[in-house]
Amino acid sequence: MFTGIVQTQATVISCNKSEGVLRLVLSVASSYLQHLDIGASIAINGCCLTVVRYEVNAQDIVGQVYFDVIDESLKLTNLGLLQRGSKVNFERSLTFGTEIGGHIVSGHIHCAAEVVSVVKDHDNCKVHLSLPTEWLKFVLYKGFITINGASLTVGEVDEHGFWLHLIPETLVITNLGRAMAGDLLNIEVDQQTYTIVNTVEGYLRKSTQVA
Repeated sequence: MFTGIVQTQATVISCNKSEGVLRLVLSVASSYLQHLDIGASIAINGCCLTVVRYEVNAQDIVGQVYFDVIDESLKLTNLGLLQRGSKVNFERSLTFGTEIGGHIVSGHIHCAAEVVSVVKDHDNCKVHLSLPTEWLKFVLYKGFITINGASLTVGEVDEHGFWLHLIPETLVITNLGRAMAGDLLNIEVDQQTYTIVNTVEGYLRKSTQVA
């Protein structure tokens, strides 16, 4: 589990695919790899990945961490589009006693949304995203949503997607400040909203059948 509060950005060192598995190697400040175990979960662009290897020494400023990304994750996320030098959002898993500044995030990506437009004015940034129709019902004005692993508040919602209003801090800490029209961003809808909508729809279907 995660909070949706991105801790830093990591840099892609390599991403090589073999036999349906993408070996993703990232470079990140060594402070974010301390007390890390093989098998630990880290959210990369919001996608929960398992650490298969890492390299860091006490004197190193930067370390490397390795993940294997399977086809299912590649189909649903933007991880398959990464290239050497790409920046990804990085968050280690939630621990007891951690302050939850965002909302509870599973790291299970539901779909990818396309950036329609980016409007920047001084310190303000608005991003318009187009979402697959089947997922729009889970996106509510002022509700929670996770974009590339960042817990954000939904702005205006229209028939094709929704808007984000990003503060300067979000633009600095995350890779959303690099988003351009045509980019794909990973989406995880709020789990409570997802559960409520599906429960209500299921109840209404049963009521209609009984009637």
